Amino acid sequence: MNNGKLTVKKALAGAAASAVLIFIDWLTKRLAVAHLKDQAPIPLWKDVFELHYLENHGAAFGLLQNRQTFFIVTTTVLLVLIAYFYLRQIPDEPRYRPLNLVAVLFFAGAVGNFIDRVKAGYVVDFFYFVLIDFPIFNMADIYVVIAAFLLIVLGIFYYGEEDFERLLTFRPKTGNTH
Repeated sequence: MNNGKLTVKKALAGAAASAVLIFIDWLTKRLAVAHLKDQAPIPLWKDVFELHYLENHGAAFGLLQNRQTFFIVTTTVLLVLIAYFYLRQIPDEPRYRPLNLVAVLFFAGAVGNFIDRVKAGYVVDFFYFVLIDFPIFNMADIYVVIAAFLLIVLGIFYYGEEDFERLLTFRPKTGNTH
């Protein structure tokens, strides 16, 4: 059963989880700046994985370099949509908790990189898979990738058509909750 009280509880839980994830992202980026900037990469697994400092002025895979206004506007719109979907479209029920987690991960990842873009004009990246020459990434990127993977898996194996229909028509009850 979903009522206003549960929606507030859900909002607070989502905000707290997002805050923890955003803090982890912020902390790891600050550590990267303090210990990796202007330094040689630090191999953690020779020829496979290393810590490698990069100031990314674009999006994933280096796309759209130096388009900070575009990223800020787009991220703001996406954050509003994610918050709306989390608070107004996903029921606060056990069946939909995985989808709530997906929304929190997307939100925290977007905010983590948004903070960098607004404050510095670039995103600090530092994880690098040398073996496959994968683009350098950070914790916020990991949150977004995990969220996308979970969303795909949930969409294919967990949620059915009736679940998606419910998400499109769900409205939490409002009113006085005593």
